Amino acid sequence: MQDVRVRHYLNRARDFFRGMDLLKGDPTDYRYSSALLGIHSAISYCDALRTGMGSESVSSDDHKKAVDELRAMLSARRFERVQGTDHLERLMHFKGRVAYASDGSGVDFKNIVQKAERFAAWAEDAGKALRIEGWRHD
Repeated sequence: MQDVRVRHYLNRARDFFRGMDLLKGDPTDYRYSSALLGIHSAISYCDALRTGMGSESVSSDDHKKAVDELRAMLSARRFERVQGTDHLERLMHFKGRVAYASDGSGVDFKNIVQKAERFAAWAEDAGKALRIEGWRHD
């Protein structure tokens, strides 16, 4: 049953990622959309990884807690390639500003998309390396 939940979050992550990728070509018209899709892709990848490693509480609004839990779970498995969690932490820092700020001042949309791309690549590799049940390419 865990593999079904992993696939659910993984499919969602990849869907958000593809949406971000489609919109990132025009940074002026769709910058909020592409950035927010990238952030939500990262959240779903995080949920897939945590679920695959045994977490029962992935529907949290406290994304800082999710990043900390992911790091702890990776550490418990002695997974040393944790640099992706730094990208995730930065993305969570910008989530509120991208989603709710009245203007985009101080938000580097291109950097957010780049961090989302880096996190997605890391998460894909981590899921495979950790041999998470349900982690597969569609």
